[in-house]
Amino acid sequence: MARAAAVTSPTRRPPDATPRDRSEAVLSRLQLLVTRKLDGLLQGDYAGLLPGPGSEAGESREYRPGDDVRRMDWPVTARTTMPHVRRTVADRELETWLAVDLSASLDFGTGRWLKRDVVVAAAAALTHLTVRGGNRIGAVIGTGDEPGGGGWRRRAPAPGPGVFTRLPARSGRKEAQGLLRAIAGAEIRPGRGDLGVLVEMLNRPPRRRGVAVVVSDFLAPPAQWVRPLRKLRVRHDVLAVEVVDPRELELPDVGVLPVVDPETGELHEVQTADPRLRARYAEAAAAQRAEIAAALRSAGAAHLRLRTDRDWLLDMVRFVAAQRHARTRGTTR
Repeated sequence: MARAAAVTSPTRRPPDATPRDRSEAVLSRLQLLVTRKLDGLLQGDYAGLLPGPGSEAGESREYRPGDDVRRMDWPVTARTTMPHVRRTVADRELETWLAVDLSASLDFGTGRWLKRDVVVAAAAALTHLTVRGGNRIGAVIGTGDEPGGGGWRRRAPAPGPGVFTRLPARSGRKEAQGLLRAIAGAEIRPGRGDLGVLVEMLNRPPRRRGVAVVVSDFLAPPAQWVRPLRKLRVRHDVLAVEVVDPRELELPDVGVLPVVDPETGELHEVQTADPRLRARYAEAAAAQRAEIAAALRSAGAAHLRLRTDRDWLLDMVRFVAAQRHARTRGTTR
């Protein structure tokens, strides 16, 4: 599957709005939306998509299929001759890191939003859920490899293509708003970004156990990012947020459609009136998404898929409810 986007795709951008004005408007709407709906639907003293398991020992219970074998309580298991796992109390100070992929393929959308807008929205919701408990959140932002302007951000050197920006983990709502402004105002540059390098930056330097969230469309070959993701999972709880546009899953019948790869600039004309071509495209897209899901599952990451043509906030709420239900039953995935 090529990273192809329609040249005339709708962008929902006012013609006279600057990127900074647009990002500020988006963040203002998101703050109100997230605060109202998440606070109303996700009740509890400690709300998070993947709250850290913590290190403080709690009670033991019998092992159930799906439990993490690293939490086996061997003394109790030996005494009772039945496998037991040790429950742990969630840390009150959690450190969350976001790996935000803003490569050129994210600057596309044919649904209600651009994929980039959904990425910013997901980052805003995750940030809100983290800082409301006084926890710290940081981010690494990856874009295309074309050089861009400077600014106050610190760019960490990394091998391979792409420009990477590291924002240190801090607590407080003011710092969280600054992080979101940096994400929303990041310039999407032409060229390919390396998702594997972006994920690997969450492993350096080594940090205490926490939560790592990777937000991307995951269109890069899984061989590029699955190994760093698996390495990340050894120490952290990992959430992969996949952003999808409906045109990446199927083509409409609109005649000759010019499409361009946003990362390479390669242009093609596709005859969408051909039903066999549309069927092959849908089959290839389904196979690609199944491969992505299988790679994320093999890496041990929780998988949340958000679409540009659906209510992303409702999908996040359903995901949180499913995660909590799974933890109540003793399973983590």
